[in-house]
Amino acid sequence: TAEEVSVQWWRSVGASHTAFSTESFVDELAVAAKQDPVALRRALLAKRPRHLAALDLAAKEAGWGQPLAPGKPGEKRGRGVAVHESFGTVVAQVVEATVKPDKTFTVDRVVCAVECGLAVNPDIVRAQMEGGIVMGISNVLHESITFRNGKVRQSNFHDYPILRMADAPESIEVSLIPSQEPPAGIGAASLPLMGGAIANAFLKLTG
Repeated sequence: TAEEVSVQWWRSVGASHTAFSTESFVDELAVAAKQDPVALRRALLAKRPRHLAALDLAAKEAGWGQPLAPGKPGEKRGRGVAVHESFGTVVAQVVEATVKPDKTFTVDRVVCAVECGLAVNPDIVRAQMEGGIVMGISNVLHESITFRNGKVRQSNFHDYPILRMADAPESIEVSLIPSQEPPAGIGAASLPLMGGAIANAFLKLTG
C-alpha cells in the first residue's frame, strides 16, 4: 500500500514558501529586465509605504549599491535582498554572502529592517528577528529530511546538521522603524525572507 507522509506546521507556516517563491521570482524578473533588484522593488512597492520604508532602511544600512570588501583569492562576494509581510509585520532583509573556490557558500552578514507597528518590547522584537534569521539560514544551507523505503533517514544531529556558531553570520543587524500603529505579530516574521534573500545572493554570484 502507498505510504503517506503527514505534513504539519513549520515556523512562519505558509509565509515560508510564499516569501521564497515571490522574492526569488522578483529577482529573476530584475535579471530579465536588467534592473537593480532594490530599484525594481521600490517601483513595485511605490504605493506600499510600510514595505518601502523597510526596504529603504535595510538597503541603506547594508550599503546597497556600494562595493563589498573583497574576499580571499578565488572568493566571490555579493548581496541578496527580500521584503515580505506576514502576520501584519513588514520585514526587509539584505544578506551578504560568499561563494568560495570549493563552491561552498556562507552568509556573512544580515541587515534586517522591521515595521511591526508599536514595538511594545524592542529587545524581544530584535531577539525574535535574530532567532528567525539564524533558523532560516540553517534551513536553507544545512537542513534536509530525506526518505528511504517510506522511512525518514535522519535520526539525530549527526545526520541532520543545523547551523553552528562557527557558520553563523559575523553580523546580524536589526533596525526597528518607529510606528504608532497597533502591534503586529513578530514571532516568525523574519524567517520567511531568508530563502529568497540567500537565493538572490546566490543568483547574483553564480548566475
